[in-house]
Amino acid sequence: MKTNAFFLFAVAALLSFSACTDKTITFDSLLQEMLCRDNQAKFPQPYYTCSQFSSYDRQSVAPDQPGWYANWDRSDFIRTETNNGRREFVMYDADGPGAIVRFWVTLASYGGKGILRIYLDGNELPVIEGEVWNLISGGGLVKEGPLATSVSDQTPYERRGHNLYLPIPYAKHCKVTYESASIVEPGPKSGENFYFNINYRTYEKSTRVKSFTMDDLKKHAALIDQVQNDLKNAKVQHINTLTDTPIEAVLDAGKTWSVELKGQQAIRQLTLKLNAANVYQALRSTVLELCFDGDRTVWCPVGDFFGAGYKLSPFKTWYTEASDDGTLTCYWIMPFKKTCTVNLTNLGEQQLTVNGKILSGKWTWDKRSMHFGASWYQQTHLDTGKKRNMEGTGDQFDVNYVTLKGKGVLVGTSVVLFNTANAWWGEGDEKVYVDGETFPSHFGTGTEDYYGYAWGMAEPFSHPFIAQPDGTGNNGSGYTSNIRWRGLDAIPFTKSLQFDLEMWHWAHTLINHAPAAFWYALPGVSSNVEPRPEDAKEPVALVREDIIPVKYHTKGIIEGEDMNGTATRGSAGMQTLTDIGWSNDAQTFWTNGLEGDELSLSFLMKEGETGNFNIKASLTVSFNYGIVSISVNGKTVLPYFDAYSPIVTFKTVNFGKCNIKNGENIIKVQIIGKNPKSPNHHFGLDCIELQ
Repeated sequence: MKTNAFFLFAVAALLSFSACTDKTITFDSLLQEMLCRDNQAKFPQPYYTCSQFSSYDRQSVAPDQPGWYANWDRSDFIRTETNNGRREFVMYDADGPGAIVRFWVTLASYGGKGILRIYLDGNELPVIEGEVWNLISGGGLVKEGPLATSVSDQTPYERRGHNLYLPIPYAKHCKVTYESASIVEPGPKSGENFYFNINYRTYEKSTRVKSFTMDDLKKHAALIDQVQNDLKNAKVQHINTLTDTPIEAVLDAGKTWSVELKGQQAIRQLTLKLNAANVYQALRSTVLELCFDGDRTVWCPVGDFFGAGYKLSPFKTWYTEASDDGTLTCYWIMPFKKTCTVNLTNLGEQQLTVNGKILSGKWTWDKRSMHFGASWYQQTHLDTGKKRNMEGTGDQFDVNYVTLKGKGVLVGTSVVLFNTANAWWGEGDEKVYVDGETFPSHFGTGTEDYYGYAWGMAEPFSHPFIAQPDGTGNNGSGYTSNIRWRGLDAIPFTKSLQFDLEMWHWAHTLINHAPAAFWYALPGVSSNVEPRPEDAKEPVALVREDIIPVKYHTKGIIEGEDMNGTATRGSAGMQTLTDIGWSNDAQTFWTNGLEGDELSLSFLMKEGETGNFNIKASLTVSFNYGIVSISVNGKTVLPYFDAYSPIVTFKTVNFGKCNIKNGENIIKVQIIGKNPKSPNHHFGLDCIELQ
């Protein structure tokens, strides 16, 4: 072993120390707390609860009642008020002492003039007022950076998730309202679509909190800049001498590398790099196991522990990162009173090498000190359910990430999945139950909203608290990894915590779905997720056929949603609705194409089932559909089809005689215009019938 001294970030550490001990909660103390990783490893003092206001669909009342999976998660507010002649929608109303610690929004059909107002302590005048996007991510409060950002920067601005991490403390009360003439009436089906999630703390009544003022932004401008900079540059921040324990091992199948650390210490950095013939499989089948003071609290595949999954893409957060060369690093503070055992086990069938290091240093264990924990499992070939609708009475279901018994704090979740359909998989809302709640104190508006982005967009992004290293599988067949770490929005619990997230996939298909949860807890906490070695041994999915074998069709009905779709613009995928009358209650749906764009739909025909067939097609017509021409294997079969209709229904169209060949066949759809009454150029194919 060798010893290294770390003197970087001394100022941040000292500021963090004051934040950890100051009993008065202020704007600047909360900013300093964001940089204090040590503080997160101690049970909160003063104690607070963390809850959420959101625009979730109010049809969701109870798990045993219709509407629990309702999906009109927008423009739902607490009430409507008239203030100084203005119509304001109340989206947040909470007694203090407390603090807003995370604010996320996105909008559709936005009029561009929505005004957000934050009122504190019963004052009639708002302490914050301005256009919503400008305040949240456009520099209206703080310049763009970790405290205020929109993601991904590769996504069109209006399709991004907008995130504000600037804390807003208040002593007595906080009310947040939204004003927009584009909302005709409050409710999810009228005018502008306004989605929001606001996480907030409520402290014990005796806690002293100094309410936010706009002067705080000027007074603490230097601290704001420091926080923005330090959050972007995650480093070991403790200034004490650290011990470097190297990790160097060659692991044959079934073998384990192990080391034991002794004394009152804390792991402050863990770095690993795996090398193998199949690195993808090694990242999933190599398991990290951490035992603190005799209790195993971490059992997780290496790739999933760092939030990267099994297909590495570079990203950087405040707690974990992956570099270009595949090196994985985490900065979670992981304290122990007497001993810590670190095990790396190769559950795969190939030999691999592992290199890295553990940096550890002194820790004074006390009654608030907590052990770090992480759970993981995979739902292999998960059936997403056949029927779904916006009212939530279909086959959607809740996936339990983890249920914890004891006393601790939830600090993050991640998910790694392989999608097998050309459709968005993440409509589902998070539901977090704390200390036996019958209705969750966190009820969200969509999986991508929970992870900080919006509209299921596939572009990658990195941020100190949220990341999408890879979103290839968001709206098509492929791989996706999402991360959300919790800083000020960590969720304490004194008895129990249950984290569920709906599986609300637009397609009926099979996927591999691997959720992970991360927490700190006092000794003795229990998790319902036990080690699942068989899940970690499963071959990882790299192509659709790893989960769903290639489908060869026979004559008869071929569903549009079973075809592979590729569009020159926009996206094509499965859409499922139960009240249209579609065959199998689904269609392939092409959105956001423009005149001249093409969609290619391919299907494979089984040998011996080929020849000349008369083809009939069931085509969807609707109020926002376009005018198209259609060909089959290069032959124009429908030169002009206007798919506009004031109501959503379908028409049966005869394509005539077509030669269907062995192997791949192509139906090509080209947009040639749109009806003057239609606002868009959408297209939908329910099915074709080979006669």
